[in-house]
Amino acid sequence: MIVTLTANPALDRTITLGAALRPGEVQAADSVREDAGGKGVNVSRAVAAAGVDTVAVLPIALDDPYGAVVAAAGIQTKAVPVLRHVRANLTIADPDGVTTKINLPGDPVTAADAAAVAAAVVEASQGARWLVLAGSLPRGVADTFYVEIADAVRSRWGADAPLIAVDTSGAALRKVVEHGAADLIKPNDEELVELTGVELDEGSLADAVHRVARRLVPEHAASALVTLGGAGAVLVTADGAWFAEAPRIKVASTVGAGDSSLAGYLLAEHAGLGPAARLQSAIRYGAAAASLPGTQAPTPDDLGTADIVARSL
Repeated sequence: MIVTLTANPALDRTITLGAALRPGEVQAADSVREDAGGKGVNVSRAVAAAGVDTVAVLPIALDDPYGAVVAAAGIQTKAVPVLRHVRANLTIADPDGVTTKINLPGDPVTAADAAAVAAAVVEASQGARWLVLAGSLPRGVADTFYVEIADAVRSRWGADAPLIAVDTSGAALRKVVEHGAADLIKPNDEELVELTGVELDEGSLADAVHRVARRLVPEHAASALVTLGGAGAVLVTADGAWFAEAPRIKVASTVGAGDSSLAGYLLAEHAGLGPAARLQSAIRYGAAAASLPGTQAPTPDDLGTADIVARSL
């Protein structure tokens, strides 16, 4: 079982244009689609599509239309009734795969609602292999929210507590790292720089990312999966580091690609594969997601057959 928390879910609306975006002008769209979004939901969708059990914990008001959209996604959810409605995110994609995103902040969360969400995550984590704490935190929630949940889960389940993966950014990620709360963090290269305050050296991007991530692993996080967009990804653990390039694809939308990368990593770990194979799976899933329009989660049939080679750093 892989449990995910999406503390700040979103209804993702994707508008596909027939030409490049022209700011300040009136422009017709080729198509529009709506997907249940939010990092944890995206991870659960990819995991479920691979036939592995998953539960997505998320706060939803009883009358929120998002409930119908996430139900249509075909994943098992543990909905926590709250007062606020889910925010909306707007994505504009052009034929070249250039993506423009406008993410709304959403309404604040009350202290009572935040406590209910945390309690639901603790209960859902019983017997799970992984708990994924993913995405931005809603307004009204402390930057330490993920740390508090991780502590509560480990306190409740002890030696049977799940491994904890965190995919967030900014102050929330900084608190997780400061408290050593994660077994796996998944920043991209820009988020890694923001987190550490260390710029990447010129030259090999993979080597530069490895050097910076090594400042965190294993002292502040057991491992780090650092995604590099179209350049691939770097995996750093206490025992080593690996890099693999991404396959060449036609990009349709990069929204959710990082979430699918994390799902690919977790699925490979769930299958008992080693670190190099987990990295390869992460890249394969991320590339598959980027080749699909909107915020679609790839299925095993979408993964392609391109050769992905992971090399030690």
